[in-house]
Formats: sequence, C-alpha cells, structure tokens
Amino acid sequence: MTIGVNSDDEKPSNDLPQLLDLPLIDMKEFLSQDSTSVFNVTRLVDEACRKHGFFLVVNHGIDPDLIREVHEGTDLFFGMSMSEKLRTKREPDTMFGYDTSLKGQLASNLRWLETLTFPFISNENKSSDMQVEDYFLRTTGEEYRHFGALMQKYCEAMNALSLDIMELLSVSLGINKNYFREFFKENDSIMRLNYYPPCQNPHQKLGIAPHCDPNSLTILHQDDTGGLQVLIDEKWLTIQPNRDAFVINIGDTFMALSNGIYKSCVHRAAVNSTTSRKSVTFFLNPNKERIIVPPSDLVNMENPRLYPDFTWSKFLDFTQKNYRIHMKMLDAFSNLLGENSVDAFKVEDENKEDAN
Repeated sequence: MTIGVNSDDEKPSNDLPQLLDLPLIDMKEFLSQDSTSVFNVTRLVDEACRKHGFFLVVNHGIDPDLIREVHEGTDLFFGMSMSEKLRTKREPDTMFGYDTSLKGQLASNLRWLETLTFPFISNENKSSDMQVEDYFLRTTGEEYRHFGALMQKYCEAMNALSLDIMELLSVSLGINKNYFREFFKENDSIMRLNYYPPCQNPHQKLGIAPHCDPNSLTILHQDDTGGLQVLIDEKWLTIQPNRDAFVINIGDTFMALSNGIYKSCVHRAAVNSTTSRKSVTFFLNPNKERIIVPPSDLVNMENPRLYPDFTWSKFLDFTQKNYRIHMKMLDAFSNLLGENSVDAFKVEDENKEDAN
C-alpha cells in the first residue's frame, strides 16, 4: 500500500527521544486544603503551565478498574472488522463517529490512526444523563450497550476530575478558586478514543501531526507504548507513559481564558513498527455559547487583553474548516475576528480530504 508522508519539518527523528520531565501533581494533596500542600502543588502547576501547559495528575480518585475496562473496550472496538466499525462512520460536517486515515491516499500529512469521537454534554437537563450510552446504542447496536454505559461512567468521572483541575488552575492563577469550576459546570465536551496500528515506515509517518488542542483542557490516559511528544525550545520531548497518571494539557481556549498566561503547546503522536498504541482522551470545553473572556483579575496595564471575545461554537467551527493551520489556530482565529471578515483563512474544497 502506498502512503503519503509528512513534510520534512514534521517527520519524526531517527534519534532516541529525550524525555520531558513533568511535575506529578497530587490531587489528593490539593483537595486536602492543607495550606502548605496547596501552595506546593499550585506552584508546580503554575510553573508548568506558564512554560508549556503540560503536567501529570496522580491520586486523582478515578477507579483503576474503570480505566482498565475502558482500555479493554477500546481494544475490542478497534479490533472489530472494518464493516462493523463503519457502522459508526463519521458523517460529513461533523466530528463525531469513527474515522480512519489508513486509506492509502497520496496526500501530505496523512495521519496513521483510527479514532472514535463522541459528545458529552454536562448541563442541568437530566434527560441527557444517558447520552453516551444512547449514542452507542444508535450507532453500534444493542451488543455495545455495555461499552456505552462504561463510556458514560468514564465521561462522568472525567467531567468531575476536570472541574477539580479547573479549581486547581484558578488557585494557581491567583483568582477565586471557584471561578473556572463555575465557568465549566455546564460544558459541551468531547471524548475521543485513539488507536495507532504498527506502521511499516514510522520515520515517514506520524499518528497525529503537530498541533495545539483548540479546546480548554485535555485529560489523556495513554497505554504503555508511548509516543506522545511535545515541542519545547525547538526540541521534541517524549512524555513517558505512567498508568497511574493522567496527562493534562492546556488548550487554546483556556489560553485565551487565562489571557495568555498559561500556554497551549504544540504536540504530536509518533508511531512505531512493532506495537500498536492507544489513548483515551477527554476534551473539556465550555458551553458552546459561553463568551470566552478572561476574568478581570488577569487583565491589567502590564498584561492587557491578548484575544478578542468569542464563543466556543464559533472557534470550533473555525477549527473544523481550517485544520491545516492547526499549530497557530488561535492566532489565526483572533486575526479573523480582528479583520471581521468571514472569508479569511478560507480552505479550498479540494484540500478537505484529511480534515479532523
């Protein structure tokens, strides 16, 4: 099978990857309310988020059996025949459903992965309590009811953890501890399962090309294979797998909410020739129509507003139409708003084959 390759500046290196030293953030210590523990934890978070926006969370309270079952269910889903997986095929103009880049097209930046993406909405409407389970019933059928219920439970756990982390970020930024917890109490979030098969040409391909996450917060659990890499000081550094920890990173939307104080950093996923890799990822986003504006405490003469007001729905729509500028998405979007032109950064139809 002939496959496309990444451009030269994005290709993985043949060199052994250097490890990125990330702080282990103990959520139990932070939630203990002990002043010394809280100070130590928030200092580490603040330092990491000002530099690159990545840190690890341990003692997070998520049942290890739940994490294990989600990984096992992910293996089962991606192990199904292609015809079965295509029952959940991503529909045009949406981001939800099954998608694969293992198609053999002659295209640059062709990714080497399969994904399953579905929504999770947290609001006061109790009718949405079984939304994830219902999604799997509609798309995969009765035989996947158990997996749908499992993913519902996992998304609820991720939602609760994300609100705790938002409290942590509020304290780290020196604002009211409940500010971001309340901001994200109602949210339109996204869950994605990623599967990276072994690749015959791992130095010619990437699982996911370099990008910044457009969302607010990413909570990722990776298996033992490894492959997540972050660009820091023009060097690609690898985040070593840790089954007891979640990888947390700041997305573009939260960078705007923090008025640029906390960073959204470029990262990618590498593949290898011998072992498959998988990760399960929860993307926290605000309510789609919530205005993204930083708290007044983070705006002053020394730190003026960096980004215009926007809603998550408009930014999300922009990211889906302009994916090829994914490393500078927030800057491009801000420029678009500043120019007040809906035609800026328009993508030609023929370039949409590898979107999302």
